[in-house]
Amino acid sequence: MQQKIEELVSRFKKDIEKAADSQAVENIRIAYLGKKGFVTEILQGMKSLSHEARKEVGKSVNILKADIERQIAQRTEKIKEEQLLKKINESERFDVTLPPNFTQGSYHPITIIQREVEDIFLSMGFTIEDYDEIVDDYHCFEALNIPKHHPARDMQDTYYIENGQLLKTHTSAAQNFIMRKYGAPLRAIFPGRCFRNESTDASHENTFFQMEGIMIDKDISISNLIYFMKTMLTEVFKREVNVRLRPGFFPFVEPGFELDINCLICGGEGCPSCKNSGWLELCPCGMIHPKVLEYGGIDSEEYTGFAFGLGLTRLAMMKYGVKDIRDFNSGNLKALSQFTNI
Repeated sequence: MQQKIEELVSRFKKDIEKAADSQAVENIRIAYLGKKGFVTEILQGMKSLSHEARKEVGKSVNILKADIERQIAQRTEKIKEEQLLKKINESERFDVTLPPNFTQGSYHPITIIQREVEDIFLSMGFTIEDYDEIVDDYHCFEALNIPKHHPARDMQDTYYIENGQLLKTHTSAAQNFIMRKYGAPLRAIFPGRCFRNESTDASHENTFFQMEGIMIDKDISISNLIYFMKTMLTEVFKREVNVRLRPGFFPFVEPGFELDINCLICGGEGCPSCKNSGWLELCPCGMIHPKVLEYGGIDSEEYTGFAFGLGLTRLAMMKYGVKDIRDFNSGNLKALSQFTNI
């Protein structure tokens, strides 16, 4: 029996050394340690041995079994290493000293234009403020001289929330908060995302970005408003741009205006972006209504001011020649990747 075990050890050693892959190793394991394997045959043959002989053979078989399991595990691990090394040798070579060629991310064009405009107004003495996207009815409407049932509310189809709050329809919703925070005199801009439940087209979206600006001091006039807007637009486009003021009705300003910019996509000839008019509505603006100043805790007899709601999304359209406003929210990485190095 001991001679049979020694012969089995010698045969196993030759078989395991010849195993070239994991499947061959598994076949050897079954041949030696399976239910009908060689080791099982030896154990079954021990029935005819004496008690003392069975003890000796049993000990030898246990040693043999452990040795087989150990060598199978070693051969399996070695095969894995050989396969990995082969894969590495066959893979494409590259120079690890070269700088990595990672695909760069990019800023969204609206983010770029917002930061640019912020820097321009900072240079003119304005502070930058932030405000919530979810607001209450008072700040979005009533504090802006738009009481309940006022027809001006029909101009903005609002998203209301079950708790009575709403998604702000314009950045003007922050005016009262900023006035009460700083008082007068005051120069501040506050960019933000706005929401309106309206149909979309080449120049309208139901979610868009604005930048509200207010300047309050003694003897502020329309001339101040025009100066700051012209300065900002000239800095953004790096050239003189044609603008026009036309009367506009907004309850929170008196008088109120629409500031339009000559369409830079079509050069004023007319296109879908400007509804073939040659002009694009960019900035509702005007002198802050005395009631709005009073709601903000500012003496309207002593101070005057102007306010504007600059359309950052439309400004980005003009800056980068984007013909359809809906492209900004499309998530088209191919379109946005062109802004990587800006």
